[in-house]
Amino acid sequence: MKNHQDNSTWFERFASKATKATGSSAAFVVACVLIISWALTGPFFNYSDVWQLFINTTTTIVTFLMVFLIQKTQNKDSISIQIKLNELVAANANASNRIISVEDLSEQELVRLNQYYTRLAELTKKEKNLKTMHSIEDTTIIKDEKARINKKIDDIVN
Repeated sequence: MKNHQDNSTWFERFASKATKATGSSAAFVVACVLIISWALTGPFFNYSDVWQLFINTTTTIVTFLMVFLIQKTQNKDSISIQIKLNELVAANANASNRIISVEDLSEQELVRLNQYYTRLAELTKKEKNLKTMHSIEDTTIIKDEKARINKKIDDIVN
C-alpha cells in the first residue's frame, strides 16, 4: 500500500515540476532554438524524409506526453479550487449550501442552476441597494409569488 502511495506522490511532484518547467519562458526559448536548429539542418540532410520524420515524431511524442501532464496538473488544481470555493460557500451564512459540490451535478442541472443565478442578477439590478442579498431560495419564492399573482389576475379577468 505504501509503495503505491509513494509512486503516486512521486508522480504528482514530477507532473507539477514538469508542467511548471515546460510552461516557463526558458522552455519556450529552448523549444524555439530546437525548431530553428532543426530548420537550419535541413540543407545538410537535403530536406530528407528522415529529417522531416524526426521533427514530426519528436513533436508528436512531446505533445502526447504533455497532454497527460497538463491534464494531471489541471485536475489537481481544479479540485483545489473547488475545495476552496466550497469552504467559502459553507462559511458564508448568507450563501446556499445547496451549491456545495455543484461540480457533481449533471449538465442539465447546471443549466437550471445558472438560470437561477441569472434571475438573481436580474433581481439585484432592480434593487436600489446593490448590497441587498438574494439566494436561490429567493427565486423560488418570487416564482411562487408571481404564479399566485398571475392566478389572481386570471381569476379576476375570467
